Amino acid sequence: MQSTRTRQTPRHRQPELEHDFARSPELGYEKPEEAGWVRCLAHGFPSPLARWHCHDEYELHFITGTSGKAFVGDWIGPFQPGHLVLCGPRLPHNWISLDVPQEGVATRDLVIQFRHEPLEQFASQIPELGEIHQLLERARHGIEFFGFSDRAEAQWQRVKSTRGLRRLGAFCDFLADLAECTDYRLLSSVQMKGAEGDAEVDQINAIVNRITDNVAEPIAMADVAAELGMSESRFSRYFRRSTGNSFTDFVNRVRINNACHLLMQTDHYVTDICYQVGFNNVANFNRRFLEIKGMTPSEFRRQSDSRFGGAH
Repeated sequence: MQSTRTRQTPRHRQPELEHDFARSPELGYEKPEEAGWVRCLAHGFPSPLARWHCHDEYELHFITGTSGKAFVGDWIGPFQPGHLVLCGPRLPHNWISLDVPQEGVATRDLVIQFRHEPLEQFASQIPELGEIHQLLERARHGIEFFGFSDRAEAQWQRVKSTRGLRRLGAFCDFLADLAECTDYRLLSSVQMKGAEGDAEVDQINAIVNRITDNVAEPIAMADVAAELGMSESRFSRYFRRSTGNSFTDFVNRVRINNACHLLMQTDHYVTDICYQVGFNNVANFNRRFLEIKGMTPSEFRRQSDSRFGGAH
């Protein structure tokens, strides 16, 4: 049932990887001699920076003007002024404004970028930095924060206006607020919640890897439970506590997530993708996709094509 037929004009669907040499101050970046580990960026719209892209840094992205459609990994959703998102390294993203006046807008985005490696090194020596570990883990999927619109711009300006140790302090203050925020949502893919104890973490990770690495293969909860020497009811409680999802919901979310990437990055037919990700019934695939993504696979593909905006 799997077909590799494509449309006559295949398009480049992969995100553009952004490098340092492309970060000109003329585009809104700080000058290299001014920026340290924490780099600020501000730009309007339209802009060459508004494109489907990814980079090695975390990016804290605050919208100050216009509304439109945001694309973070496999998530598509609306944004408006006050929208605050933290994207992890190599997580593709783009924001497309849909209500821009003819002359454009001078400032739409206030951005902070920072790299993972220094934080990881510091955290091994400075226990206080351990408070942001879970925040950075969640950022791999993109985090939208709520309740920050009235202070995010002031916090960004505080970071932007300082240098050296004072900038580091202002930035850490901002990070601490984000780490303490409980009003947020994860945007792209399935997020694991912490399991209790190393042995349990390893066990759950092995199950999750089995699901994600063999997405098209049938997998029954009864079989997994038997392999672990558990009853189905005990395994069901164990899996939900560790992942925040029932076993069936988790498998469906992983499969739908894979379908999203195929819809965005290939020209395979929807019916073929259904079987490629492990569903054996197109109607069930469409129903689960609608439940999880809020739109049909075909509508998701149509909307995802607009993530390139006018910049490509």
